[in-house]
Amino acid sequence: MIAAQGRLGAGLTGAQLAGLGLLLAAIVGPFVLYPVYLMKALCYALFACAFNLLIGYVGLLSFGHAAYFGWASYTTAYSVKMWGLSPVEGILLGTLVATVMGAAFGWLAIRRQGIYFAMITLALAQMVYFVALEAKFTGGEDGIQAVPRGTLFGFVDLDQPFAMYYFVLAIFLIGFAIVQRAIHSPFGQVLKAIRENEPRAVSLGYRVERYKLLAFILSTALSGLAGSTKALVFQLASLTDVHWATSGDVTLMVLLGGIGTVLGPVIGAFISVSMENYLVQFGSWVTVIQGTIFIVFVLVFRRGFVGEIEAQFRRRRARA
Repeated sequence: MIAAQGRLGAGLTGAQLAGLGLLLAAIVGPFVLYPVYLMKALCYALFACAFNLLIGYVGLLSFGHAAYFGWASYTTAYSVKMWGLSPVEGILLGTLVATVMGAAFGWLAIRRQGIYFAMITLALAQMVYFVALEAKFTGGEDGIQAVPRGTLFGFVDLDQPFAMYYFVLAIFLIGFAIVQRAIHSPFGQVLKAIRENEPRAVSLGYRVERYKLLAFILSTALSGLAGSTKALVFQLASLTDVHWATSGDVTLMVLLGGIGTVLGPVIGAFISVSMENYLVQFGSWVTVIQGTIFIVFVLVFRRGFVGEIEAQFRRRRARA
């Protein structure tokens, strides 16, 4: 009985308690902080979770995830503004386009490993960037502006900040739940086995390339979901969304929070967006300050912010 209570208490004071605390903070967040800032952080948090699924649980570093994030953003913005689709339909269409693109690009890139895989994904993403720059429907350097948010289910006006925020929060929770389910399923265990020792996974009879491709497609689909949602939040789809720097930003978010952790990408995204939001007053010094903070984080939290906290908990449990 005492041992069971101890295990229950340990669980409640660990990941479950942290998750409940973050959920409560997300619910009351718009009453304390600027809703648009929170919505941007949630979109990038979902994007980081999708990216972490690939790099943290399969060990594949993609330098081209901005292609799926940005192209889904363009698709949603255009379909909602020009075709009059509802916000849900626009987001679903953007996610579908990102999924199909991820299946095609993944089929090409997954045949290589290491730096070769990373370079192929970067090259494909740059192709998408130049298409977005030259295509007429994307608006070129101007992008697609004044995207209407519309109404949810015909009666919830998403132009209202609180309504839009909780809509974005619901999308984030759905995406986060999908990631959680994937990494804690037998599929996720195989992905971890591939990350740790791919030749052994092959020797056990697993079709490694198929698992990698499925993980890649799932990651691109969730990236598209994040990009589609962001297009409605800012009512804009621009070249920034498909630029290679966006792929670098999401990589830094995952590194800050902790690669291979559940909550790490969420924390990393909020740290990165917060720096971008609150350091803007320093003008051209923002990049220098951000670089210094990143260096300190990497030196102090080598496993990422959440990764170091989890390591501390494991050490304390071992001593106990």
